[in-house]
Amino acid sequence: MTADIEVPPIVEMRGITIRFPGVLALDNVDFTLRPGEVHSLMGENGAGKSTLIKALTGVYAIDSGSIAVAGERQTFDTAADAQEAGISTVYQEVNLCTNLTVGENVMLGHEKRRGTGIDWKATHREAARHLDSLGLQLDTRSMLSNHSIAIQQLVAISRAMVLDAKVLILDEPTSSLDRGEVEQLFGVIRDLRDKGVAILFVSHFLDQVYEISDRITVLRNGTLVGEYPIEELPRDALVTKMIGRELEDLAAIANSSHRSIDRTGTPVVKATGLGKRGVLEPADLEIYEGEVVGIAGLLGSGRTELVRLLYGADRADEGSVEVHGEHARLHQPRHAIEHRISLSSENRREEGVVADLTVAENIVLGMQARQGWLKKIPKKDQDAVVQEYIEALGVRPANPNALVGNLSGGNQQKVLLARWLATAPELLVLDEPTRGIDVGAKADIQRKVAELSAQGLSVIFISSELEEVLRMAQRVVVLRDRKKIGELEAATTDLDALIDYIANAGEGTAA
Repeated sequence: MTADIEVPPIVEMRGITIRFPGVLALDNVDFTLRPGEVHSLMGENGAGKSTLIKALTGVYAIDSGSIAVAGERQTFDTAADAQEAGISTVYQEVNLCTNLTVGENVMLGHEKRRGTGIDWKATHREAARHLDSLGLQLDTRSMLSNHSIAIQQLVAISRAMVLDAKVLILDEPTSSLDRGEVEQLFGVIRDLRDKGVAILFVSHFLDQVYEISDRITVLRNGTLVGEYPIEELPRDALVTKMIGRELEDLAAIANSSHRSIDRTGTPVVKATGLGKRGVLEPADLEIYEGEVVGIAGLLGSGRTELVRLLYGADRADEGSVEVHGEHARLHQPRHAIEHRISLSSENRREEGVVADLTVAENIVLGMQARQGWLKKIPKKDQDAVVQEYIEALGVRPANPNALVGNLSGGNQQKVLLARWLATAPELLVLDEPTRGIDVGAKADIQRKVAELSAQGLSVIFISSELEEVLRMAQRVVVLRDRKKIGELEAATTDLDALIDYIANAGEGTAA
């Protein structure tokens, strides 16, 4: 159901301006949200999406402009103020208590009471009623930690409905979900939309945006580009509006990636029978000079587990690793770094960038770790390397003294990539390097990886987006159920063939 344009808006933001030290984050931005619609907020990382959402949810104070909810002017000093006005947010990282039950999470702060205590039977009964209204039949007494991320997000949505949310903000809700879980989430979203809830949807998955949205608002560099009905904004036009230029044809990246690799010599890195009981069945892996090896499989297939064993982040209990034909003892990450192997983790927040350090300090960290903390790198050398990679990767703002925590997700990812490139690795392992970042930053990173591999850098590339794996790699290693099931040549494999291979465990397909 497409929202009727004549329906009075539930949210009106006018002339929103927010300044941070040295940064104009939002410049006179308007935004309108109506009941009974799914409205996507689009833009590159750093465009101002998160800032606008935080203004609406009381996290950031606005410097100028106005916010009205249901026609009433509002000043939100805290997130609680926004919740009282009927605005709830479900984030990518679910903000619930996994040590409590499903029912306790749904009703947290709104438990049914009897006398001076909580009536737990009535509380769980009410939680079940709210879950059932979303088509969810869950054991309310089961621990939330026992459920998947997808179910946890649906529980968070149910909690928002307990708070009588008129506006539901979903910030990257599908980034960790498989297709079936996305369909389940979208079913709930459509049901809420049809009940009159206004839904603000933020995602970097364009296919999903076009599948679920009624309207799109586009931001660029903190300014409003425009608001469009979904049917009036083709995808290529959306991308152009987001990045301010025509996006370079991704086929060009694929063409540069799909070159022949000489595999007659000694691999840069060779793993034989690498595995860990209960984590990954023994697997072989070879990476040659200048080769990009993609690793494909569904969530939970063992992709990350394989590269963490290779890197020494987790300890393998069987198998061996050779670097340039020589046995290598890679029991810790520092051993891998000493052998010029670098890993860019999928969890950039907890295992990647250091938010409280500057761009320069984050980039230099890897160089210093490799050289040793007692051998200080001269400031002149640091500055030269930092400037080189800021320019090469297009980090914005191009300020080496900016705190990484203040950068957008895409620029944080570029800083993390710069850190490991600065160590001059021979093998670079990239685990979900483009997840959660915009199309412009994604293309920048893909282009740089293709360029570096053509110059001789070996790369292991993991992505949940199978099209991206096929675009970047010369060879694809396929995992299923924590077991390697085969390999495919990327240049002769299309998306349907790869999906079929994963689904059928390679049966009837030549590796």
